[in-house]
Amino acid sequence: MLRCHIPPQCGPAPLGRRGLPRATPTALLRCARPRGIVASAAAAQVAAAVATAEGSGGNAGGGERRGLAERLRMGSLLEDGLSYKESFVVRSYEVGINKTATVETIANLLQEVGCNHAQSVGFSTDGFATTMTMRELGLIWVTNRMHIEIYKYPAWGDVVEIETWCQADGRIGTRRDWILKDLANGEVIGRATSKWVMMNQNTRRLQRVSDEVRDEVFIHCPKTPRLAFPEENNGSLKKIPILTDPADHSRLGLVPRRADLDMNQHVNNVTYIGWVLESIPQDIIDTHELQTITLDYRRECQHDDIVDSLTYIEEADEESSNGSPFAALHPEEKRQFLHCLRFAQAGDEINRGRTVWRKLAR
Repeated sequence: MLRCHIPPQCGPAPLGRRGLPRATPTALLRCARPRGIVASAAAAQVAAAVATAEGSGGNAGGGERRGLAERLRMGSLLEDGLSYKESFVVRSYEVGINKTATVETIANLLQEVGCNHAQSVGFSTDGFATTMTMRELGLIWVTNRMHIEIYKYPAWGDVVEIETWCQADGRIGTRRDWILKDLANGEVIGRATSKWVMMNQNTRRLQRVSDEVRDEVFIHCPKTPRLAFPEENNGSLKKIPILTDPADHSRLGLVPRRADLDMNQHVNNVTYIGWVLESIPQDIIDTHELQTITLDYRRECQHDDIVDSLTYIEEADEESSNGSPFAALHPEEKRQFLHCLRFAQAGDEINRGRTVWRKLAR
């Protein structure tokens, strides 16, 4: 609770949704005086952090000087140092037609917390989350598979807490898992897992993870396997078949925007999610919401490529509930689709995917 330093006309900061004060970092200081003081607590935090940074003169106690962003973000390593947790407020421009966060928003938050985790353990701050050996050899991480399940979409103003950790996955890759919670009540509202492989940035060829890199990376990982989806036969393990024409639905001629390119100079993996959804029939968008999405990334997409989005109806099967109250739905309430993104001219497959949709509660 924040109060103005000039008594007695000042009151507590107003409460936001779910009864949480609009503080840390968005609470306001209110004053009842004419032309009263209205100051942002976030601005005060920024000013304090800047003053501390300027006054420290660099290193403190032999440790590296922490960046301003690291001081202000609502995240940190857990006590054992093997996972990272961060909270995010859902902003107005991150919600869609259902007045809740879009799946692209969720995917961007997963990517953000993963990058912040990598930086917090000392990996590079250039956005690639690379170790010293990886940078010397010109190696980067690229996404091989992403699986996201959303049990309840957060609304504008909700606070989402995301925990993430990574661990080994075979000899050529790693996996990263996430658990999403509603910070107000601790409810698990989603889970996700991903597989990453190492690629030479110059040749664009996959590379085996060397012992040197393994030693640098996996010292920060759980010593025993910890999975966001520990259930047997869970949806994250399901293979996606090769798809052939004709598709049931399609959206042709999609073109990457400049804003879709990431720091690796190829289309960001979240963009593919939007392209997949472009070929979902409108009646599904109007009556259902996305529950699960799985994408297998097979080829890179460049800024001058033209992409076709194809969607195929898949018969719903008996899928593991994964501990979710929404996964085991009545067949009439659940719809499944298979997806393929391919180059418009050559026809080569960029990625393939699966989505599961649950009927909207009106």
